[in-house]
Amino acid sequence: MAILGYAVLLLGVVFFLFLGHWKRKQNSPITNWPVVGMVPGLIRNASQVYECTNRVLKHYGGTVEVKGPWFAGMDFIVTSDPMNIHYILSKNFPNYGKGPEIQEILEPLGDGILNSDSDWWTYQRKMMHSVVKNSKFELFLEKIVRQKVSNCLIPVLEHLSKQESEVDLQEVFKRFTFDNSCLMVLGFDPISLSVDFPKFTYVKAFDDMEAAVIYRHILPKWCWKFQRRLQLGQEKKLNKAWELFDGFLYKCISSKREELSRCRTQLEEAAEFNLLTEYMLHEDKEGRMGGTDKFLRDTAFNLMAAGSDTVGSALTWFLWLVATHPSVETKILDEMRKNVMVKDHDQKRACFGIKELDNLVYLHAALCEAFRLYPVIPFHPKTAVKADTLPSGHRVGPNATIVIFLYAMGRMKELWGEDCLEYKPERWISEQGGIISVPSYKFSSFGGGPRSCLGKAMAFIQMKIVATSILWNYHVQVVEGHPVLPSVSVVLQMKHGLKVKINKRIV
Repeated sequence: MAILGYAVLLLGVVFFLFLGHWKRKQNSPITNWPVVGMVPGLIRNASQVYECTNRVLKHYGGTVEVKGPWFAGMDFIVTSDPMNIHYILSKNFPNYGKGPEIQEILEPLGDGILNSDSDWWTYQRKMMHSVVKNSKFELFLEKIVRQKVSNCLIPVLEHLSKQESEVDLQEVFKRFTFDNSCLMVLGFDPISLSVDFPKFTYVKAFDDMEAAVIYRHILPKWCWKFQRRLQLGQEKKLNKAWELFDGFLYKCISSKREELSRCRTQLEEAAEFNLLTEYMLHEDKEGRMGGTDKFLRDTAFNLMAAGSDTVGSALTWFLWLVATHPSVETKILDEMRKNVMVKDHDQKRACFGIKELDNLVYLHAALCEAFRLYPVIPFHPKTAVKADTLPSGHRVGPNATIVIFLYAMGRMKELWGEDCLEYKPERWISEQGGIISVPSYKFSSFGGGPRSCLGKAMAFIQMKIVATSILWNYHVQVVEGHPVLPSVSVVLQMKHGLKVKINKRIV
């Protein structure tokens, strides 16, 4: 999915530490105080960072220079200007990459595709493209998702509906997508989604690593580096989690190597495969350097990071929007009744296939609209290689950080009209009844330019199968009074989860 925007590293630094003072009543600009820069805005706006940033960008015409403390070297530019974004992602793409500071913060990702630049990124991009475009892959993906829906997701929802109990749907999707990622990447199913919601050390380690990386964004670099050197606090926790999860990954790599050496021909001809095995086979055919365990470890971890929490977060926001917009839910169900072949005796089908869902235009539009309002990667940081000038006229110095603020893009009247804050799938449907094509610099949830997301089709396949399976069989009811707010995190999750009740649907 915006897979490769997953490196939204400066999140905490960017908006927790420096997004500043906003005088809402007077609608005045951010105050740049002497010495401390915009730090005074921290306390006032920490709890509403997304909306505050949105207001600031609106006030400054879509681009603002944010000033940190004097001599700290922490100034940066935030933009939601489509022309700037098109320029950064496409027109002058070679000048804007991850950069060494971002790569260091994302250290657990290693040299994987989410955390690399230049020739090494290009090589990995081509290799990944050849793997996911394999004719077998879509069949494999569909089978994995449908099996997990039928064998895990539906039984859990069925149990919850019978018990009439509340559940955090965000946690359900988090577990579901983690299991899916393990199956697709490693060929291993941890079955973390089941009725008893089991706890596994490597699942927790995965979460701990993400939390520790976020913590690196919040603290000044010298502080977390000091903790890393002395193994204190979150850095100590990160090190333990990293070691534990790497042990899990390397065990899977070793197992696949042994399996491949035993039956190479059968594996190459098999209709079913996992991405780890496919990378090993690709390496042998091409004779490239991708065969090291370190490369496979980095690749596996990056693929899991890109495809787990992102899809889970997107499903959470989508189901919440549908649950709070009954007319949208009705239209999705009506479209399914008209376009999906459901036999009379099979009204309670657990799962639908890709071909059956291809004609669901309104469903696709509803998913796009959810991505517009709640992009799973709300910030996309870039580092300039050389000095430059953006189309907005803002000067960019060498090694300067520019943060593309996707959350604000979906709330710009200039792009989406006066009703931009409304959840309105119809805005994506043309007069002829098809999906309107929107340029990536206007809708950047899946990146744009050469670094556009290779996982976009995979994300939509998973979301359509899961969404239709849930909506066809159940009605999701948000618990009354449950607060829904975005959390400040790498992936745009709900701060308090999504507490719901699951009710059986009468079709």
